[in-house]
Amino acid sequence: MGRILPRGGLLVLCVSAALEAGHVPAAGAAEQELFNLPLEDLLNVQVISVSRKSQRVADSAAAVYVLSGEDIQRSGATSVPEALRMVPGLDVARLGSDRWAVSARGFNGRFANKLLVLVDGRSVYSKLFSGVFWEAEDLMLEDIDRIEVIRGPGAALWGANAVNGVVNIITKKAQATQGSLLAVSVGNEERGSVVARYGARSDADTYYRVWAKATRNDASVDNAGQPTFDDGRSVRAGFRLDKEMGGGARFSLIGNAYDTESGDTLLEPSLAAPYVNPVNFRQK
Repeated sequence: MGRILPRGGLLVLCVSAALEAGHVPAAGAAEQELFNLPLEDLLNVQVISVSRKSQRVADSAAAVYVLSGEDIQRSGATSVPEALRMVPGLDVARLGSDRWAVSARGFNGRFANKLLVLVDGRSVYSKLFSGVFWEAEDLMLEDIDRIEVIRGPGAALWGANAVNGVVNIITKKAQATQGSLLAVSVGNEERGSVVARYGARSDADTYYRVWAKATRNDASVDNAGQPTFDDGRSVRAGFRLDKEMGGGARFSLIGNAYDTESGDTLLEPSLAAPYVNPVNFRQK
C-alpha cells in the first residue's frame, strides 16, 4: 500500500506491506473513531498507570490521557515524541533532527528529569541525569498498543522521577503481531526509515516476535537557512516472547539493542569576541 502524506511542510512517502497469518478484520471495524463512541464507553477505557492495576478511566483519581495505537497510526507520526504532541498538557519540543525535550507542567528542557517514562512498566531513564534520551527510545510504532499519560505528581507511587507526570508506553502482546510486516518511508528531511517485523508461535501457549528498525535524518537548518550539524542515523532491533503459564499467569521476555550516531554543536567559551566558538562533534 502506498501513501503520500503532507506532514509539517514535508512530503513523506510511506510504503508498507503486511502479511498476517489469520483472520483480517473488516475495514469498517478497524476505522471506528473514538469520537463516535458513546460517553460510557470512553469512561470504561482501562488504564494501569494510575494505581498499578487495571481500572476504568472514570475511576482513576488523576488527569489521565490514553493515546491508542490507532491514534498514532492515523496521526502520521514517525517517532514516540512526535506522537506525544497529541497529548493535551504535555510539552514536546524538537531540539534538532533527532533530539527532543518532553515534560509536563511547564518544566521542559533537554535534560528534564521530573517526568517518569516507562516501556511496559519498566523505567527507561538514563542514569546520567535521571531523564530520557528520546532518540534512544525509537520504538516501532506499529507495535505500540497504547500510551498512558498521567499529568501531575505520581512520586508517591512511582518514585522520585514522577514529580510532573508519568508516560507509560505499552506494547502489543506477541500474539497480536503474528505474521510479517514491512514498512518503508522516504522524505526530504527525515531521509528514510525501514521497519521489519516477524511474529510466530513455537507452541500453543508461546508466541514471539522479532523486529528491526533503521532510520536516517537529515540536518536541520538555522534561522539563516544554513544547514546545521545535527544529522543522525540509528539502527535498532528487538524481540518479545510471551508464554501463558496457566492460572492466569503469563511470562514475558523483552529485549532490544540499538546503535545511534548524530552530530551536535557546542559553544566553546573564548576570551576574544564574539567570546564563544561553535564546535561540531559526532556522538554515539
